[in-house]
Amino acid sequence: MSTQKTDKELAFLHDLFIAPDWGERFAELIDQHVKIPKAGKVLYVAVGTGGHAIALHERAGEKVEFLCLDENRECLELARLKATATKDAARFEQAVVTKLTLPDNSFDLVIGNASLIATDRVQKMFEEMVRVAAPGAQVVLAMPTASSFGEFFSIYWEALHDAGLLDHESDVEHLILELPSVADVERMAEDSGLDDVQSWTTIEEFDFESGEQFLNSPLVAEFLMQGWLASVPEESRNKLTKELTRLINEERHEAEFALSVKATLLVGRKTHTN
Repeated sequence: MSTQKTDKELAFLHDLFIAPDWGERFAELIDQHVKIPKAGKVLYVAVGTGGHAIALHERAGEKVEFLCLDENRECLELARLKATATKDAARFEQAVVTKLTLPDNSFDLVIGNASLIATDRVQKMFEEMVRVAAPGAQVVLAMPTASSFGEFFSIYWEALHDAGLLDHESDVEHLILELPSVADVERMAEDSGLDDVQSWTTIEEFDFESGEQFLNSPLVAEFLMQGWLASVPEESRNKLTKELTRLINEERHEAEFALSVKATLLVGRKTHTN
């Protein structure tokens, strides 16, 4: 089992392992469907270590100002180093993504990467993104949606049962149901007052050669599994992890174990003032 990492360790793991693979899948959706304005102010929420934001800013040009926010101060330090190395003028600041200390109606484009934000925080994050967007601005949200992680969740339920953690079997159902459908995400945008709401979804797969590789990968061990195991008592996690490893290796039948993610991009336009 993973031990709790410091923010600095998580930032390096994010930069080395998460951004180039997991993050790239969501970044590609944004690149394909979002047009950066030729001038004005862009806000990027949950920017991670900044690589995608810097690339967007480089393509947009000097007439566009980028303000990039993240909750991990160490991620922002790495982002600033990248910006300095590339002479990029994007600003990186620490912020709670569900409570932005920014004025209403301020940005000509607002992008949010909720791919690793706890599902129960996403709606509040999105409401804040809409609040700070200027009338006429696009509001963009990338996140996993319903049917993601199905291969793992089916094995997780079985592992809980086999490990004698019967009281936690309902936790798997909660994990499955808490992921919003694409229709739910579109409805959230419409309820927030956005017009011209559109969404795009791709099925992304992450392949692992064994249960051990899956459970020890930085994406799973340090980011996804922290939420998936949150309700399981600490003293039961090693036993559960061994059972998960056994079942994954049994399930894959000498082939790779694939974790599929339904990556969704939502775009809407704000037409009102707050």
